[in-house]
Amino acid sequence: MPKYRLSPSALNIFLECPRCFWLDKVKNIKRPRGIFPSLPGGMDLVIKKYFDKYRIDGKLPPEINGKVAGLLFPDMAVLEKWRSWRATDLRYEDKALNAVLSGALDDCLVEDGCYIPLDYKTRGSELKEDPRKYYQTQLDCYCLILEASGYKTKGLAYLAYYWPLEVEERGMVRFHVEPIKIETSLEPAKKIFTDAVNLLSANIPPASPKCEYCNLVASRDDEPE
Repeated sequence: MPKYRLSPSALNIFLECPRCFWLDKVKNIKRPRGIFPSLPGGMDLVIKKYFDKYRIDGKLPPEINGKVAGLLFPDMAVLEKWRSWRATDLRYEDKALNAVLSGALDDCLVEDGCYIPLDYKTRGSELKEDPRKYYQTQLDCYCLILEASGYKTKGLAYLAYYWPLEVEERGMVRFHVEPIKIETSLEPAKKIFTDAVNLLSANIPPASPKCEYCNLVASRDDEPE
């Protein structure tokens, strides 16, 4: 059994703050979590059901038709497994490191025998920042685990962004939908994964000056008794 099982979100924590990542995986000390809103999770579930209706007919939702490559991955049974981080069999394993990278996909497109990750994102307002800043590693990892599991990828992925425009009669909310094409690469994901696993065998890293969690602890330690 692999000693370490990491996810794309864990690797994002590693990139943000190696100390927080080390404490999580070595000491099982998690970052503090506030109240998490239920709306994003509810939207995610509704969007999946919406896409699945078109999947059955071999079509794309009209909002993204002509804006993304390929068609929706047709096998619902396999997709349901991929959507669950507990059940998914998508994984990249490095036996020398005794570690595995796995993750749950929202959806997947298929074009010319190649598989293209599709991830849903909801936000409160129009997208203005470059999404690669936040999601490049996640999408690189999705392509890596697909490739390692025997599904050829195409060096790209999509983020399907939803943000509200207005509320209409009877509580109907109209959303803007914008798919964003992101080019992906396997090697950066492999390197980040390797660096993260190697860190777990080292001593605890120093606190990061940019980490709000490390700074929170430091500020409390500096308070007068």
